[in-house]
This record gives sequence, structure tokens and C-alpha cells, in this order.
Amino acid sequence: LHPALSVPPRRDYCVLGAGPAGLQMAYFLQRAGRDYEVFERAPRPGSFFTRYPRHRKLISINKRYTGKANAEFNLRHDWNSLLSHDPRLLFRQYSRAYFPDARDMVRYLGDFADTLGLRVQYNTTIAHVTLDKDRRAWNGHYFILTDQKGQVHQCSVLLVATGLSVPNQVDFPGSENVEGYESVSIDPEDFIGQNVLILGRGNSAFETAENILGVTNFIHMLSRSRVRLSWATHYVGDLRAINNGLLDTYQLKSLDGLLESDLRDLAILKDSKGKFHVTLKFFLEEASTNQSADAITLPQDDNDNFAMRVPYDRVIRCLGWNFDFSIFNKSLRLNSGNAFGKKYPLIRASYESKGSRGLFILGTASHSVDYRKSAGGFIHGFRYTVRAVHRLLEHRHHSVAWPATELPITQLTSSIVRRVNEASGLYQMFGVLADVILLKENAMAFEYLEEFPIQMLAQLETLTGRKARHGLFVINMEYGRNFSGPDKDVFFDDRSVGHTEDAWQSNFLHPVIYYYRYLPTEQEVRFRPAHWPLPRPTAIHHIVEDFLTDWTAPIGHILPLRRFLENCLDTDLRSFYAESCFLFALTRQKLPPFCQQGYLRMQGLVSTKSLRQHRVESRLLRDDAPMGRDLEDSSQHPGDQELLGAPLAPGPLAQSLDSNKEEL
Repeated sequence: LHPALSVPPRRDYCVLGAGPAGLQMAYFLQRAGRDYEVFERAPRPGSFFTRYPRHRKLISINKRYTGKANAEFNLRHDWNSLLSHDPRLLFRQYSRAYFPDARDMVRYLGDFADTLGLRVQYNTTIAHVTLDKDRRAWNGHYFILTDQKGQVHQCSVLLVATGLSVPNQVDFPGSENVEGYESVSIDPEDFIGQNVLILGRGNSAFETAENILGVTNFIHMLSRSRVRLSWATHYVGDLRAINNGLLDTYQLKSLDGLLESDLRDLAILKDSKGKFHVTLKFFLEEASTNQSADAITLPQDDNDNFAMRVPYDRVIRCLGWNFDFSIFNKSLRLNSGNAFGKKYPLIRASYESKGSRGLFILGTASHSVDYRKSAGGFIHGFRYTVRAVHRLLEHRHHSVAWPATELPITQLTSSIVRRVNEASGLYQMFGVLADVILLKENAMAFEYLEEFPIQMLAQLETLTGRKARHGLFVINMEYGRNFSGPDKDVFFDDRSVGHTEDAWQSNFLHPVIYYYRYLPTEQEVRFRPAHWPLPRPTAIHHIVEDFLTDWTAPIGHILPLRRFLENCLDTDLRSFYAESCFLFALTRQKLPPFCQQGYLRMQGLVSTKSLRQHRVESRLLRDDAPMGRDLEDSSQHPGDQELLGAPLAPGPLAQSLDSNKEEL
């Protein structure tokens, strides 16, 4: 071997691809101070967006105004930004358009990499990946990467963020006559007065149709399945309204139309005039190999009402993309999943390959975990799944436990209310990432873990370094069980639920809280009830859907949630004034946690004139003390402030209002 190849450079982490997912992982690795390198075949980041979408308009929304200043909440409606600590690197700084131009995404990704100083090797095409077994390696082997120049790179962990780059093609007679989405002209002038057949029914097919709708004679769209509208399926990868003009012209009888058939049963033949005819494959079975539409029986010869009897000038393939498996050696055992054919690699719910430990799939290519269920195939979804993978790696290889906040049990309700009202990862990756609350002994405190992959719940202790010995809550966002699907009418009368007692029937996205006395087992997760994201819990609570997605109503949202938590924990989670705690201390054997952790430890707010005035006006305290004595007494007797009626450290405003009403 050449001396330069005998000792290849070794990295702890290698990232393939400097697209959005690759850059997002590079950001987290860099912030953690890890040894990593990103390999990108193009001269700059985001090379996919330099050509796609072909007609340059993204369908990821750029909602610049929400009426809120909360940055975490605003990410719920920002589908293009990557996660970082720098507010300058929000996509709203790069485009004012609601549906931005792809060129703005290229510029944004370039600035993201440059501003943060991410380590990317450009113009480096990884041509082959294989394994080298070594006991000293983190995972029992190293990943050996060879680039186009023959340079070898060695990695302990391989993070593949190459996206889907191979056009999906269906092999049928005449498929060589078909133009691909990746190469077809985008100039409408090239389609004037033509009959066009588009194969496919996704956003790329409708995007192509939308571009030429006004210049063609007609457009027919053929696919094996019916159209799936994103507003009906609640899946952002299905047909979006911005591209669905063809549905109007079809249903309003303006010559365009949609047809359903399996492409593998068809054939496309070219006649002597250069026109294309659709026929059935079985008509070709006894014909010679020199097949022409002038010599072969066509369906309209037997059925003069055949829908596709008119010849086409062009046939365009818009069938989506597949993952490129070609660079991976068989030793990696990186295979495609059965459920999705060759589209996605087969991975676990932790985004790790089932064939090779230490090989993770990130970004669009990881969408098999939540295909047609959530947003994991898109930036506004996989920016959170990438962060989850990084947290798993931090614990596995660096003994850094999953980030958690430990709080007293009195803050349980307010912690949940805050997260369901502002958390973006919980909101975008509904049904996939969930918050987990681990209870401490005697339920006097808890640890709050954010955005954990819920299908890995049984392995939570191993993956996070946290202990779930005393019960746990899981907070998930869900749509109604029968509200999503291509055949659903999502605009039916009485589609919304407004009463708290009917919260379990909520249709729109809403928080669901699961309570488990013990951590579910792998078998319980695997054999959970059909269409349930989690095993059957000890208790479950739905917070009723809200038109404004604002779950802060004291009576409609917070009170039922607090009572559910109290029933699960057999305790009182209300907040109390000092007078009540003083009374409880004299009359009860067990005090509410708020009094135990506040009043009995002489913790609370110093009484002030405005607080006393508020309590008097609210009839929570008799006006039997001089108004001017508060501030004077507070400096002389700080330990007696609770006896003056000073409120203890409050929870959220809504919780305080709730407790006030009940104490009245």
C-alpha cells in the first residue's frame, strides 16, 4: 500500500452529506466539542436545492409572524430553519415569501455552515463504505470511507445524511420513452398545444402540472393510488394546496384528468408520427420485440371508450426518489425495508441501522420511522430527530446523560402546560418524539426529559442514563384516531370538540398524557394496541383540542389536567396562600406538597402593599392590618411573611387563578 493510505485519518464521527440534516448534526457535534468531519461531494452545502424542486418554489412554509415573541413557539411555524443558538440564522432573515425560493435555501445553508465554522470537506465524494472489525473501536468496528481520489477515512460512528437521490423508476415496456422529473424542461413554451401524460401523484407531479397547466391541450395524471390531500391525511408530504390546480380543472371538466392504474401493467408505445400510446402489457406478450403502436393491438381497438385512447406528445415520470445504497459494502448490511420497498434504509426507532451498530441514518432518508405519520422526512421534523440522535450518542460514547430538568412536584402541572403550549419538537414530530417525566421517590420531585423517541421507551434507562423507578408520564401530541386519511372529510359538521368531558374524542392535534406505574417492556411496546403510539397505560388524559392551539384556559385545560395528575399521584398539586398552609398544619396529618416545600421551609414572596390590597379586594384576607405596615415589617421579621398572608412561590398564572377559585 501507498504510505499515505497505510494510516488513514481517523475521526470519532463522520457525517455524509452537507445538506440540512448533515449540517444540523455537525452543529450539535461542534457545540459538544466532538471530533467530527462532514464530507460533501459538491463545492457548497445544500446541493440538492441548487436543482430541486425543479420549479424552484419550496412547499415548506416560512411564517414570519405569529403574534408571539417566544422563539420556541415560533419554530412551530418555521419549517425551514435549522436549530442553533444564533438568532441571525433563522430562515425568516433570508426570505419574506411564505413559500420561499429554493435559491434562498442554498444561501441559508451556506451561511449556516460558514457562520458557525462547521468542519466540511467539500468536493469530496465518498465512493465506497465498508467495515473493519476492531475490538478497540467503540462499536467493535471502524467504518472505512474511500473518496473519489482513493483517500481513505476511518470513523468510529457513521452518520449518513445523503437524502434520497436516486429517481424512482418503474420498469415497463416503453419506459425508455419517458422523460424524468429530474431532466424534463421547465419552460412552459416547450409544452404549447401538447397532450401530456404525467406518471405519479405526489407534489413533484402536481408541481410539474401546475407549471404547464395554462399552455397544454390537456394533462392526464396516472398513478396506482388515489390522490392523497395533505389537509385530509395531515401528512405534509402528501399533495399540498399550492400545487393542486389540476384538481380544479379535472373536477370542473376542463379537459385535464386523473386516472388510477398500476404502471407495471401498462406499456407505452411510439407510433410512426412520434406520438405515444398507452396500452396494456398483455397485448405485447405474443408480439415481436420490434414493437410499434402502428402494429400492436391497442385497448381502443376492443373498447372504443378507453379513457386514454388519445395519443400523447410527452410522457413525464414524477415518481419520487430512493435512497442510494450503491456505495455501501454488503458487510454493513444496510438493507431497504420491506414496507417501503427500496425507498428507505431499514433502521430502528433510534435511527440506527439494524445491520450495523454505530451507523445512523439522518434526515429525509430516516423517514421510514414515521412515513406518512409525522414530519421526520422534512426539515421542520428531522432537525429534532437529529438532536435526539446526538443525545443518544452523547450518552453512549461520552457518558453524558440525556438532558433533564429536576423540579419539585408542585411544578408538574405548570411544566406540562408550558411545554404543550410552546414546544416545537413535540408539536412537529407528533406521535414520534414525546416528553417523558420521571417521578422521584414518593413523587415529591420529577425529572423532565424533552423529545425522546417514544418507540424506544422500553430502553429509556439504557439510552438516556436516567432511572424510571417510581413511575412516569409521557406527553404526546396526537390527532384523533379516525380523523386522518385520504378518504376522510375533515370539514364535516361538528368536527371540533369543545367540552372537557369529550376531550378523548378530540380530532385536531392536542396533547395526550399517559401515566405508567412502571416503565413498559419491549414486548408491551411491540404489541401495543393497533394505531396506538404507546402501550396501554395505567391512566390516560386528553387535553381538549383548542382552535387556537392555546391550552392555557384555567377551567377548560389546566384544571382537568391538574386533577388527572393528582389522581395518578394521590396528592394535592394546588398552590396555597400561607393562611391555608397554616390551617392545614394544625388540622391535617399530611400537608399538600406546596405547603411542605414552601410554607414549612419559610419560603415565599415578601408581602407588599399591592399584594395585600389584591388579597383584600379578592376577599382572600380580612383588612385587619394597617396598609403601611407591610414593607416595614418585611425587613424586621422576614420569617413571618407567610403569616401576613404573603403568597408562596407561585406556579403559572392560570394555576394560581385555579387554586384561588377553589379556596374561595
